[in-house]
Amino acid sequence: MSYVDKYRQYLEESTSLAAYSKKEGKAPVFAYTSNLDVVLVWDSKIYNEILDTYLIEEPYVKEGDVMNTLEDFARISSFYLMQGLGGNFDITNISVCDYLKEMFVSEFALGGTCAQAAAAIGTMGFPVTVHLTDACRKVSEMMDHEGTTIIEGDEKVPIMKGTSMEEPVYHFILQFNKGDRIRVLGREIEIPLSNRLILFYDTVHKKVPIKKEFLDYWNKEDKSPSSYLISGFDAIIDSGIMEERLRELIPHLETMRKKHPETVIYFEGAFYMNPKVKEQVSDTFGRYAHIIGMNEEELEQQAKRFGYEIDIETIEDVLKGLEVLLSKYPVKGIVLHTKDYAMYYGEELKGVDIERGLTMGNIMSATRARIGRYGNPVECEETLLLALSERGLQFAEAAGKQDTKRMIKVVPSRYLERPKYTIGLGDTFTAGVHTCFIL
Repeated sequence: MSYVDKYRQYLEESTSLAAYSKKEGKAPVFAYTSNLDVVLVWDSKIYNEILDTYLIEEPYVKEGDVMNTLEDFARISSFYLMQGLGGNFDITNISVCDYLKEMFVSEFALGGTCAQAAAAIGTMGFPVTVHLTDACRKVSEMMDHEGTTIIEGDEKVPIMKGTSMEEPVYHFILQFNKGDRIRVLGREIEIPLSNRLILFYDTVHKKVPIKKEFLDYWNKEDKSPSSYLISGFDAIIDSGIMEERLRELIPHLETMRKKHPETVIYFEGAFYMNPKVKEQVSDTFGRYAHIIGMNEEELEQQAKRFGYEIDIETIEDVLKGLEVLLSKYPVKGIVLHTKDYAMYYGEELKGVDIERGLTMGNIMSATRARIGRYGNPVECEETLLLALSERGLQFAEAAGKQDTKRMIKVVPSRYLERPKYTIGLGDTFTAGVHTCFIL
C-alpha cells in the first residue's frame, strides 16, 4: 500500500491539540537532564589544520576512550567523521576545551534530550513539566515558554522561577557536513553523512542527581501526565553509580505504573559512553517502559548485543532487529527514527494515533534541520515544501507487504540533503511523538 501524506492534516490539528492540552492539564513530563551546549561552528579548513598537526597515527577508537590530549581528539574524531557517525566522548583536560574554543567560532545551544524536547514541544505551544540538572539562567531562558514548568517543593511553577545561580554545565558539540573532505595522514576522505560528536567536560552527568521533590510530586499527584520521557544517563561511566540511580527510580516507576496507568512511559535510547551502563539501563527501563525510542545505529548495536547482525538498508532486517528487542523487553512497541523515515513496530496502542506522533516528530525535526532552531507551527508549515524521502517512501510501501501480526506504521521524512543543523534532531523528533499521547 502506498503512503498517504497526512503531514498537513496533523500539523493543522496541532494548534487545537496544544490548546486542549493546556486547558485540560493533560501534558507530558520530560526527564532527567539539561546542560548548556557550546556548538563549534564547523569549518573543514580549521579541522584539517588540527589533523595536520595532531593526527599522528591511523584513526581508531577503543572501548573507554577519552580525549585527554589533542592527539586523542584528532584520532577519535577523525575515525567518526570518516564514517559519518555520531558519538559521545569525555574530555578530561581543560586545555582541549580551551583549544577548541580558540580554533572554532562557537555559539550556545540547549543540551540534554529532556531540555531539547521540552524546548521543541514548547515552541509548538504545548505545555510540559521538566526535571533539570542544569537550571542556569541561560538554559532556563532557552526553555521558557508558556506552560513549561518545573517542580519546586510540592508544586509546579514556571521554569524561570527555578533558575539557578550556579555555573552552566558545558558540553561541546562538533557537527560536520556530508561531502566535506578531511585530510587523514595525507589522504583526502569525503565525509559520507552529516552528523555530530558530543564532547563532555562535565562531572554532573557522571552521576545525574535526581531531585527527590520531583519524584515525590508525581508519586503523590492524582492528575496523570499524558506521557513520561526517561532519558539522560548516557554520560554515566561507573556502573555502581548507575545502580544507585536505578535504586532511586525503580520504586518511583513502579508507583507511576500503578498510580498513573494511562501515562505512557517512554524510554529514549542514546549513544552511551559505557556499553555496560547502556545494558544496565536498557534492561531495567525495558521492564517499566511502554515504548522504547531509538535510531538506526542503536538498533544495530542492540541487535548485535543479542547475537544478530542486521542490514538496516532492508525492512526485513530492520523488523528482525526490532523483533529481537521485543522478545527481550516486555514493552508494547518500539519507535525507530532515521533521516529517511520514522517507524512504530509493536502492539496497537489503545486510543493513540501513533502516525500522528511519527509525523509530528518528523516535521518538527526536519524544521530544526532546515532553519537551525526549534520551529513554531508556521515554520513547520514552510517545511512541507520539502519532498518526502524516496528511501522513506520505499520503506513505507514495503511495510505494507510484511506478513506480521504486529502493527507497523512507517512515515517518510521530509528530506534535507545538507541540513543546517544536525544537533538535537532526534530529541526534537521525540518531542513530536509525545503529542500523540495527549488524549
